[in-house]
Amino acid sequence: MPIVTVKNKYQVVIPQTLRQQIGVNIGDLMEAKVEKGKITFTPKTLVDSLESRIAESMADYKAGRSYGPFETADELIASLKGMLKKRAAFKKKHKIL
Repeated sequence: MPIVTVKNKYQVVIPQTLRQQIGVNIGDLMEAKVEKGKITFTPKTLVDSLESRIAESMADYKAGRSYGPFETADELIASLKGMLKKRAAFKKKHKIL
């Protein structure tokens, strides 16, 4: 079992044998967390990040915090113009510059 040293900026080098076993390369993303008093690093891909962003976006859509989908660019523009009118009315009502 390889032993590693925590460097002055709390950096740790993952031994080559371990990197090769899990296929970690320079620039790869890893999730770090504490599990049962131990630090674990799990390789992640951009797909993991995209999946969480898509899930967040879907939750926003279901909660009514988004607009669309739009069939055409004209529908999108009409929606934006409607939001601008609501914003202007709100500013006028609350006397915001």
